[in-house]
Amino acid sequence: MTDERIAAIDCGTNTIKLLVGDPAGDPAGVRRESRMVRLGQGVDATGLLAPDALARTFAAIDEFAAIIREAGVERIRFCATSATRDAGNSAEFTDGVVSRLGIVPEVLSGIEEARLAFGGAVRGLAAAGLASPVLVFDVGGGSTELILGDPAEGPTGAHSMDIGSVRLHERHVRHDPISAEEVAAVVRDIDAALDASPVDPGAAAVVIGIAGTNTTVAAGTLGLAAYDRTLIHGQVLSVDAVQAHVEALLGMTVAGRRELGWMHPGRADVIDAGALIVSRVLARVGVPTMTVAETDILDGIAWSLV
Repeated sequence: MTDERIAAIDCGTNTIKLLVGDPAGDPAGVRRESRMVRLGQGVDATGLLAPDALARTFAAIDEFAAIIREAGVERIRFCATSATRDAGNSAEFTDGVVSRLGIVPEVLSGIEEARLAFGGAVRGLAAAGLASPVLVFDVGGGSTELILGDPAEGPTGAHSMDIGSVRLHERHVRHDPISAEEVAAVVRDIDAALDASPVDPGAAAVVIGIAGTNTTVAAGTLGLAAYDRTLIHGQVLSVDAVQAHVEALLGMTVAGRRELGWMHPGRADVIDAGALIVSRVLARVGVPTMTVAETDILDGIAWSLV
């Protein structure tokens, strides 16, 4: 184990996150920061990262660079996921990261993204106490990962699907709130992806939902007054209660969702499609509950540096 202070950065389709860790103390986080940048804006339709999306992301990276310098970080791992996998102008993104941080971002494959997400989730939930097999599902802005495995041994199967909250919302939703026809269109895409997945959610003894869509749905299901990761992490929720909350979210306008104390304004518009992904995955599991973890791919990236 190294004593060097480390920084992990996870740049997804909707959010960019930073974790500064100290392996000699708490490798899981001295400081955490998150910014909603919507890097994947329009990528599903155009195949390109939009100039304003790049500008928002670079502004967040400038903030993170200052935090990293102040913290005395010696090693950084910067991982980018779905949006940059799909974009034809990803070199522009890479050049911007190099000029700000002096490192080349790794564009993760879907399988590597899944492996890191599994590690972050099970470590954060005291893996030894989890029955096997565990299904970790990570609903992102551009993709959704299903990872099945043993808490001690790691993943035995992983699959990344090109369905995410931003991607499916931009593809199908034109009404506010989402119409019944749009719900049906989103569900068709989700079910087609799940039908083609080699990872079967029904095989899991324990189901763990991670990342912002899952934790936001959990906050609402729990009836929190405000978003509090300490009250969300490790909660075991009834699948029926989650499904009922998804239905409630779908009936709300974007403005109505923004008034919810636990809803990040940058997630309020796309939570309809994201919540439908959560719902359709849970419709295929064979257990009555899901566990929610605030530890995810960001923690997996940090642990990979230790």
